[in-house]
Parts: sequence; structure tokens; C-alpha cells
Amino acid sequence: MTCWLCVLSLQFLLLPAAPPPAGGCPARCECTAQMRAVACPRRRLTAVPDGIPAETRLLELSRNRIRCLNPGDLAALPLLEELDLSENVIAHVEPGAFANLPRLRELRLRGNLLKLIPPGVFTHLDNLTLLDLSENKLVILLDYTFQDLRSLRRLEMGDNDLVFISRRAFAGLLALEELTLERCNLTALSGESLGHLRGLGALRLRHLAIAALEDQNFQRLPGLLHLEIDNWPLLEEVAAGSLRGLNLTSLSVTHTNITAVPAAALRHQAHLTCLNLSHNPISTVPRGSFRDLVRLRELHLAGALLAVVEPQAFLGLRQIRLLNLSNNLLSTLEESTFHSVNTLETLRVDGNPLACDCRLLWIVQRRKTLNFDGRLPACATPAEVRGDALRNLPDSVLFEYFVCRKPKIRERRLQHVTAAAGDDVRFQCRAEGEPAPTVAWVTPRHRAVTAASAGRARVLPGGTLQIRDARPGDSGTYTCVASNAGGNDTYFATLSVQPEPAANRTPGEGRNDTQAAARFPLDLTTILVSTAMGCITFLGVVLFCFLLLFVWSRGRGQHKNNFSVEYSFRKVDGPAAAAGQGGARKFNMKMI
Repeated sequence: MTCWLCVLSLQFLLLPAAPPPAGGCPARCECTAQMRAVACPRRRLTAVPDGIPAETRLLELSRNRIRCLNPGDLAALPLLEELDLSENVIAHVEPGAFANLPRLRELRLRGNLLKLIPPGVFTHLDNLTLLDLSENKLVILLDYTFQDLRSLRRLEMGDNDLVFISRRAFAGLLALEELTLERCNLTALSGESLGHLRGLGALRLRHLAIAALEDQNFQRLPGLLHLEIDNWPLLEEVAAGSLRGLNLTSLSVTHTNITAVPAAALRHQAHLTCLNLSHNPISTVPRGSFRDLVRLRELHLAGALLAVVEPQAFLGLRQIRLLNLSNNLLSTLEESTFHSVNTLETLRVDGNPLACDCRLLWIVQRRKTLNFDGRLPACATPAEVRGDALRNLPDSVLFEYFVCRKPKIRERRLQHVTAAAGDDVRFQCRAEGEPAPTVAWVTPRHRAVTAASAGRARVLPGGTLQIRDARPGDSGTYTCVASNAGGNDTYFATLSVQPEPAANRTPGEGRNDTQAAARFPLDLTTILVSTAMGCITFLGVVLFCFLLLFVWSRGRGQHKNNFSVEYSFRKVDGPAAAAGQGGARKFNMKMI
């Protein structure tokens, strides 16, 4: 047995040693000579390994245990173009760590423990186009952090603990085209810091606790084309001037708490081609909400709380190609909501409780040519066709379920109500039709009152008009208008409100009536009396002045009050003139 062990030992000793890795590749790495790539992922490395070929262009060191980068760690790789240090435990990067990498184009530091980037870290990286600093622990961005990255086009800063971005943090990023900020602790955006990004084309702002967009946030970004705002739970309104100065082609505002279409903010975005307002608690799309978006091709309002799309809501959308209204609360979508349905190519209305009646007839007629993006809309009512996809409905169904019946007001007896001031008044207007008509009232002052109106007058469920605290000014004829897709019907009611007796008025009301009477005191008797008193006063003043003149003239004493005037004609040459001259003339004048 001992001899056999000796023989085996001798054989192992005589075996040749294993050759070193080809091309000087580190022992724990994989090298690809053709691509000049060295990959060392998941090798539990605590530092940059030695022996990396000097001609390496791509180096992957992700998912290791590297804690720090010092000057000189990468000095032997002057031809390096891509460096991936993602998902390590790097907490410090010393200035000059990348100073000897003039050809570096992509640098990934995602998923590390960086809290601060000191000045000078990115010096001499003149050709860097991509920098990924996401999923770190960065708290603040200092002034001039990126000033040497003049060729940088894409910067990823998501999933950090950022609470502050200094005003000059982005100074020097003249070529930056894309910036992503997400899952940070920022509570405001600095328009001055973003103003250094003159060439920025795409800005993504996700998962931020910012409550408002201010007017100056994007004013210095004239080249911005794509803006994405996603998961801002504190945002409840997009202010009218918040997008001023931009010429966007794509805008996405999703997963916020805005409750209305930001029509005022969209007013000047005439170049917008894609708008996404999905997953916001928007319940109504009013008429003309997108009237100025004449180039819009895609509109997404999916996953909201949409229950009503008013007629002409999409007025002005002359080039609309795709409309996504899926997963809402819509019971119908009428053709009258569109500027024109002829340009529409893709329609998403799946996930809505659709009522299959004449209002959807335009969709059924185009069901063979419209693209539903693979998600077919289905009927929720009536029960006979519940669950049936619109595309699969036979033509025979069209004449049975997709026919409208004009509204008809059931009770047409004249309603004339006389009420005292302060009373509550109600007028009934019950209408029937297919589909169920909507009821609105028109006041004597031609103001429309609907179920959504605010004030003393409103329409109750069932079409009843309620007027609270009636006043004499409410008197007149009210018109009930019941309408649906099949037409409309009208009905009239009159109201007379008697003023409240003076004995029942409060002191404040008495003063108000007195002020009103004092404001309008003129009638025929008053005008005649005032004119007579004015004339008498005027004549009295004139007579008094004459008396004063008479007394004054009598007190001057005796004086000569007449005199003689003698004159002669001007001498004119010629005998005829001489014959006509009769000598001197004389007359008396009396002074009064």
C-alpha cells in the first residue's frame, strides 16, 4: 500500500504545471479577446484585480465587494471605454480615480453606497456620454459636480436620498440630453439648477414628494421635448403657467392627484403629439379641454375615474390617431365628443361598463376597421347582450338595441308657483327616453342650471329644479330641457316671488331698502317739483341783482346823461362826390 502511494505521488510531481491564462487574464475573470472585454461579476472581489490587459475596452466588475476607488486603481487601462461597477459597496471615490481614462464613454456606479461626490472625481472624462448614479445614498449635489463632463448625454440619478440640488450642480453639462430623477427626497424643483441644461431633451421626474409645479421650473429649458411626471401623490393641480416657455412633443402626468384636465397649462403646447394623463382621479372631460392641441396624435386617459366625456370634449383634435380611455367608468362615448372620427385608427374603451345603445352605433359601424389593440370592448347593458364584444355583434342586433328614442316629458301641466321671499321652490320635470335623457333648466336670465351647478338653484335627481331662498329677482319663466342622442323636449314653468313685508324685515334689510330707495328717488312728481324750485331760485337771484344795480345807480347823484355828436363825411375826389356831400351832420345821444 505504501508503494502505491509513493508511485501516485511521483506521478503528480511529474505532471506539467497548468499554463497561465491566455493574454494575462486575471484568474477570477473571463476575457474575450475579440471584443477586448474582461468580465468579473460575482467574484467577491474587494478591489480592482491586477493583471487586466492594457488593451481592455470593456470592464465589468459588478456585484462584487469593492469598497473604494483610489487614484491609480485603473491607471493601467488607458483604452477603457465602458466600466461597470454596479452593485458593489463603494462608499468613497477619490478625486482622480478616473483621471487616466480619457476614452471612457460609459460609467455605471448604480447600486452602491455613495453619499457625496467630491469635486474633481470626474476630471478628464471628456468623452463620457453615460453616467449612472442611481440607487446610491446621495444626499446633496454640490456646485460644479459635473462641470468636466461636457460630452455627457445621459445622467441617471434615481433612487437616491437627495434633499437638495445646488444652483450650479448641473453647470457644464452642455450636451446633456436625458436626465432622470426618481425616488428622491426632493420637495421642490429649482428652476435655476435646471436652467444650466440648455440642451436637455428628455426629463423624467418619478416618485417625488413635490406638491406643486411652479412657473419658473422649466422656463430655461427651450429644447425640452419630452417631460414625464409620474407618481407625485401630493400634486393636485398643474398650474396654468407651469409649462410656459416649453415646446413639448410628449407630456406624461400619471399617478398623481390632479382631478381635472389641466386645460390652461396645455393651452400653449401646440406642438404636443402625445399626451398621457392616465391613472389620475379625473372624473369629467369638459368641452374643449384640448382645443389648442392641433397636432396631438395620441391621448391616454386610462385607469382614471372618468364617468363623463362631454360633447365636443375632443374639439380641435384634428389629427388624433390613438385614444385610450380603458378601465374607467364610462357608460358611453358619443360621436359628438370628437372633432372628427375619420382620423381615429386605434380606440381603447375596454374595461368600461358600456351601455350598448344608439350612442355607440358609430363604434359598431366601424368595428371591422377600428383597431382595438387586441382588447375588445364589451357590452355591460342591456342584459341580453351583456358580455358580448362589440366586434362580434351581428348586424341584426343593430336594429334592436342600437336605436334611440327621443325624450318625452311625462307631466306637461302648467306649473305656476307664487312664493314669498325666502321660500324654497321646486319645479318637476320627469322625462323618459332611450337612452335615459339628461335634464337641464334655463333660468329667466338665460343661465343653464344642471346637476353639477353650484348656487341657490340646482337640478335634483329626477330632473326637479330646486331654488333655495327665493328672491323677487328669481321671478320669470323657467325652461326644462330633456335631451339625449335622439333629440330633446322642452317644458315651461313660471315663478312669482312676492317681496317680504316691511314689518318682517330685519334692521339690516330695512337699511338696505332705504339705501336702494335713496339710490333711485326720481319719478315724474319729483322731477316737476325740482324743476319749479330751480326756476324760482334762478329768477329770485336775477331780480336781486337788478335791485342792487338800481340802488347803486341812484346813489351816484346828478350827472349828464346826454351829449351831441357832430361829424362830416370823408372828402371824395370828383364833382359827383362833392355834389353828394351835404355838409356836417349832428345828432344827440342819451346815456342810460
